[in-house]
Amino acid sequence: MYILSRIQDLIRIPPSAFNTPIQHAITDELHKKYSNKVINGLGLAISVWDLLKIEDGMLKTGDGGSYVDVEFRLVVFKPFVNEILQGWVAGCTEAGIKLRLDFFDDIWVPKEYLFEGCTYKSEDNVWVWRPDADDPESELFFDINEKVRFRIEEEMFVNTKPKSGYETEEEIAKKPAAYWLKASMQLEGMGCTSWWD
Repeated sequence: MYILSRIQDLIRIPPSAFNTPIQHAITDELHKKYSNKVINGLGLAISVWDLLKIEDGMLKTGDGGSYVDVEFRLVVFKPFVNEILQGWVAGCTEAGIKLRLDFFDDIWVPKEYLFEGCTYKSEDNVWVWRPDADDPESELFFDINEKVRFRIEEEMFVNTKPKSGYETEEEIAKKPAAYWLKASMQLEGMGCTSWWD
């Protein structure tokens, strides 16, 4: 679920940080730049793990900051395909179920990746699984905030560059997430954890 990625970058240290130790100043600037951000093709950056190499700082004309070339390792959230995770149901639509983790909200289970025999009840806005098709009483619900177990099927990165000009709140809300995961709940042990206790 987490990987350590080695990255090299040129970081600007502002003059206000000159009186702090260089490792702390660099780590603070790296956290501002990377933490809780999606790195395209890599995953969701969580935190700086350690600094591997720090070059001498350089100054630019007209700029009071120091530019330091640094190599570091970053903790990245990047679950692998077929990994089993636990999360919570965030919402249900006719197209599928949206899941969330404590720190990541963009996990989608399309209806094709649910158990055979799952149906959507629009009046309750919930997906229902009938393990025994002959018994109408055997309904198991995917309720909101219910803890579920799921399997990662695919990860998607979307280029979400801002448009030139003004964007309305509706346009911003319709934008896809920069990084999202497609998951499935089709095997025994998947779905709501309370079903299998």
